[in-house]
Amino acid sequence: METNKKKIVNDPIYGFVSIPDELHFDIIEHPYFQRLRRIKQVSLTNLVFPSALHTRFAHSLGAMHLMRRAIHLLRGKGYDITDEELEAASLAILLHDSGHGPFSHTLESSIVKGISHEDLSVMIMKKFNELHDGRLDMAIRIFTGEYEKGFLSKLISSQLDVDRIDYLKRDSFFTGVAEGNVNAERLLDMMEVVDNELAIEAKGIYSVESFLVSRRIMYWQVYMHKTVLSAEYMLREILKRARLISQVRPLPATPALSFFLKHESAFGGANDKDELLEQFGKLDDYDVMTAVKMWCDDPDFVLSTLCQRLVNRHLFKIEIAKEPFDPNYVDDILHRIAALYSISLYDASFMLLQGISSNHAYHPKKPAINILYKDGSVKDIGEASDQLNISVLSQPVVKHFICYPKELDMGGK
Repeated sequence: METNKKKIVNDPIYGFVSIPDELHFDIIEHPYFQRLRRIKQVSLTNLVFPSALHTRFAHSLGAMHLMRRAIHLLRGKGYDITDEELEAASLAILLHDSGHGPFSHTLESSIVKGISHEDLSVMIMKKFNELHDGRLDMAIRIFTGEYEKGFLSKLISSQLDVDRIDYLKRDSFFTGVAEGNVNAERLLDMMEVVDNELAIEAKGIYSVESFLVSRRIMYWQVYMHKTVLSAEYMLREILKRARLISQVRPLPATPALSFFLKHESAFGGANDKDELLEQFGKLDDYDVMTAVKMWCDDPDFVLSTLCQRLVNRHLFKIEIAKEPFDPNYVDDILHRIAALYSISLYDASFMLLQGISSNHAYHPKKPAINILYKDGSVKDIGEASDQLNISVLSQPVVKHFICYPKELDMGGK
């Protein structure tokens, strides 16, 4: 019986989203893409915003919808974009996050070391290209920035692209942080192409300013929320501890997770890329959380304690500062942890988490967001804006943080 491959998906952000053709349908149906249903878009953010359970799968479909909408609008303005280019750009954005592992960015360097999710996405695209007789050649070139029409690549990855527009709208919706919402239709409608680069019509400048402010708000209110940071760094330590233990004795885990616990680097121990992709294509949030639940009863005190705390949301206290913490203060906390639990300083180090969070709402050293004026001149948004001090948004916000068990008495700090 022949399958109907003309499908429509009901999306809470845009309404009905169409699967445009059989090639898109077949890729979406493949296990490598279906895996994205089991990877949350914003990792452990649901521990703070309970409804933030949306997935990379939904985001990928949303970004595809925006890409097709953007190209439709650019065609309407007279820009030459062929049907083949539309299909390729649509496939490239559909697969742009296919290389994300469990819990997205949180475990990017913890599960598969030595390779970025973008590189894994390219590997997956190349695999699909083999399966579909080279029909993704152009999509891969657009994704990697090698296609001659560079503006198509910028629609996928730039400081104002359909990826960012979708995740800001989607994450704002599911977290309930209304300040993060952006006017997607207005931003797309204002897009132009100048010298093979994307630009925004001058009358759309306020929508761009709103986009940049929304991005900054979402980063500090959602993505880098202090409680989210604590949870994510605890999960990283869990995987780090589990990898060490698994070198000594077997740890209960799914076959896919066991593979990556055993093989520390992306290709270390893997016979070839196909083996890596086969195992990676089976790995998702469920593998990790199943293991974390099982490890709650592990005889290793550090591993079981971290797992129990994460599962039951007994998260570490977090302190945030503008400057690095005094090494003596950090050392004092480490010794207090060791004394509190009667463990070694080495073991205590897994329960003392340190990091730096930073973000540019607008990065001055990356390709600019260009504003196009009626006389044909183009200005960087930083020069064109008369309402916002873009130089302030261009400055990186850097925060140092330290996490440790709440049971420690740190004198009210």
